[in-house]
Amino acid sequence: MSRVALLTPTYGRDLEICTLLCESVDRHVKSFAKHYLLVPDSDMALFALLSSERRIVIPASTYLPAWLRPLPRVVQRNRRQFWWSLRAKPVSGWHVQQFLKIAATISLPHDRYCILDSDIVFFRDFDLARFEYPNTIPLLTMKGAVTADQPRHSRWLETSHQMLGLPTPPFPASDFIGHIIFWDQQTTRALTSRIEAVSGLSWIEALCKTREFSEYLLYGYFVQNDAASSLRHTVVPDTPCVSYWEQPRLNKDELNELLRSANKDDVAFSIASFSGTPVDTIRAAIAESDAILAPASTIDQPAGLAALC
Repeated sequence: MSRVALLTPTYGRDLEICTLLCESVDRHVKSFAKHYLLVPDSDMALFALLSSERRIVIPASTYLPAWLRPLPRVVQRNRRQFWWSLRAKPVSGWHVQQFLKIAATISLPHDRYCILDSDIVFFRDFDLARFEYPNTIPLLTMKGAVTADQPRHSRWLETSHQMLGLPTPPFPASDFIGHIIFWDQQTTRALTSRIEAVSGLSWIEALCKTREFSEYLLYGYFVQNDAASSLRHTVVPDTPCVSYWEQPRLNKDELNELLRSANKDDVAFSIASFSGTPVDTIRAAIAESDAILAPASTIDQPAGLAALC
């Protein structure tokens, strides 16, 4: 069997929280091949200290085409970096992180990948052995979660189906966006081939021209509509991660309360970076987590993944 590799696209502003992710991976995540950090070339020096025998920092230029280049830092807007080309409008770092997930999955020498955003922190052991090829991997599918009154999600739904050459489904529709997401290399390669066949462009140029898309909706709807890919996945309704998507920052007591909401199957939590919750606050809550959370030995299996056992 082939071990699962971890992928984390990140950048300089997330260095602190990404460091905490890496520490928690080293402490709690078992049976993985390598952990790859995918970062802008200009941030390579910042992340060098996170390199280890099992963690590799890769510059974005490794997987981006030569025609897509970063704009100088002085041209940033709202402290966000952009990449430009003569083929499409500039794309943001958020777009580039999505490109990198896809490109790394189809290029690195592993059959399976677990995608972890920088703001995920593990607080319980998580063994990836059950997801090794050729076992099936979970496909997060939240049925009926995309509704017409969600302008971004509804637009992503439409563009995903356009890029895959599929009719757009009626609302409410399934959502595939979440934390601790698994991808299969064969499936991702088939996905990019489909985008190229439909668009007549390289998959990355097609995404640059579209701009309004979600990599997770693309992957999820491709799997849902491709018989061979569906066989490699098992649909699950959630992931083993407590999520906080709101904007108000959390203090330590509020974060402790969030951790108390974790059920016995949750192995990680995610505090959206735009909430501005200080990393020191997160560290302080983690230090107290043993008194808040049930011992790892009581965990039977990750939430939503029971069907895979």
